[in-house]
Amino acid sequence: PGEEIDDTRELSSSSTSWTGSDAVGSSRIRMPPRLESWSCNARAIATCVCAARLRLRIAVVESLRAVRIATLIYAALALVGYPLVVGRLPAQFLVAAVTVGIWVTKRIATLDAFGYWFAQLAGAIAAAFLLRAIIPEETWRAVALGTPELVRDFPRLSGMLLEATASFFLVLVVFATAVDERGAFRSIAGFGIGMTVTLGILTVAPFTGAAFNPARAFGPAVASGHWTNQGVYWVGPLAGGFIAGLLYDSLYLKKV
Repeated sequence: PGEEIDDTRELSSSSTSWTGSDAVGSSRIRMPPRLESWSCNARAIATCVCAARLRLRIAVVESLRAVRIATLIYAALALVGYPLVVGRLPAQFLVAAVTVGIWVTKRIATLDAFGYWFAQLAGAIAAAFLLRAIIPEETWRAVALGTPELVRDFPRLSGMLLEATASFFLVLVVFATAVDERGAFRSIAGFGIGMTVTLGILTVAPFTGAAFNPARAFGPAVASGHWTNQGVYWVGPLAGGFIAGLLYDSLYLKKV
């Protein structure tokens, strides 16, 4: 009997080294030391890999965001240099929102307005197909050839209001600097308009892509076949330009 008790104690002490015990005496399963070391190393390596992938993904997203913002700012600043070089800003030729503002104040005829709109749309389509021919297909398809789009889960009505607000201020500045012959800021029209577009891009682009112009959305949509939320970029800018033209004309340009 004594030997049996000793054997049992020996077996118990041997099993304890594999299972271990907690403060209340209950046992838990434990891996051999070598396997436990390997498991810890594997978990550490997996954690490092996941952290590295996460950091890489964040870096890529931030880089793409920075490139996008820099591109938009460059496009906006180009509007500053263009009229300064040319010496005259044909505002109604370039943006449909400005055209509708000038048309509603009866500064151009209806047929002329439609002619400007047709030229704007045709130019946007031609430019879009030119880019499609130059840029590799997998590149332009990934971004629908630059067609503006609402951020995910952003309401269409909010997108229209943002586009309308940005276009409203753009057309208001165009009237104050380029259209109003009595204005004191005609010499800096290009700078004022370019800065307005830049501020609009920085404010609106994260949500709608900051088109400000139906032609800007229509051209890439035709070339890429991406028509999602296209109405946002027609209703918003045209409504904003319409209201801005009427407001400026009634407040500053009407003869007393």
